[in-house]
Amino acid sequence: MGRTLGIILLAGSVVACLILALVMYVPTVEGSRSAGAATLGFGLGAAVIVLPLTGVGAFLLWRGGQEAKAMAAVQQQRKLLDMVKTRGQVAISDLALELNSGREAVQQMIYDLVGKGLFSGYVNWQEGVLYSRQASQMRQETKCQHCGGQLELAGKGVIRCPFCGTEYFLD
Repeated sequence: MGRTLGIILLAGSVVACLILALVMYVPTVEGSRSAGAATLGFGLGAAVIVLPLTGVGAFLLWRGGQEAKAMAAVQQQRKLLDMVKTRGQVAISDLALELNSGREAVQQMIYDLVGKGLFSGYVNWQEGVLYSRQASQMRQETKCQHCGGQLELAGKGVIRCPFCGTEYFLD
């Protein structure tokens, strides 16, 4: 929406500039207005009409691009979350391929979803597998599902096995 409105305002500023040029310079050619008066009129009209339209249009176009990037990231996260929830477990390499992202980008998406409280499960980074599990089942766990090591709190909503590096995400 903002992007479209920005394009419309930029196009409107171009049209306003052309109309202003015609209104100021046609009487100059006919001799009823001096060139100095036409230049002054064009400059004032541009400052009052064209520049604000251009500035607001450019801002809305930029802001619309930022919103489009944010929405693309949300769509990627939603797709990742849907894949994990429907399959129960999924290889991180498969996620990276299906999302057309790198492993680091997938890892960042997972941490972001955990931080937002939208994902609970665990991931074994060595095996490269992400598991979806109910948080209520995970809260009672004290031993790693992968190696049997004692789990430790690693951060907000994250429990990590210090032996194998498997991370468990709680909501």
